[in-house]
Amino acid sequence: MKCELDHIGIAVESLSSGKTFYETLGLGPMTTETVASEQVTVGFFNLDNDARLELLEATEAESPVAKFLRGRGPGIHHICLKVDDIHAAMASLKARGVHLLSDQPKVGAHDRLVVFIHPKSTGGVLIELSQPRGAKA
Repeated sequence: MKCELDHIGIAVESLSSGKTFYETLGLGPMTTETVASEQVTVGFFNLDNDARLELLEATEAESPVAKFLRGRGPGIHHICLKVDDIHAAMASLKARGVHLLSDQPKVGAHDRLVVFIHPKSTGGVLIELSQPRGAKA
């Protein structure tokens, strides 16, 4: 399975306050998108190496990101790896006993297919796998 860093997800209380530091670094502009299925609005900063930083703002009080913020505060929420074939990656991981958070990929930000790997299977890090739609799916 070929993996590349797609983005690092960072939970923030609000995109407007969360983006300040990253703009200070010279990143920008930030593009935003609401992902209703995950109950978040995301803000992306593109980096020069084709990876991105993703800021996550909860849109619902009981969303996973809102619960993360209540329990841990702002900070790194997940690491996303881009894969060529998300279905093959999922099958391979399941065969090795890795716990996925869903049985099928969902449509996430940027119209990509995504699935999350449970932190219990990764040594404590929430990992997202992402595949651009139309690529091998």
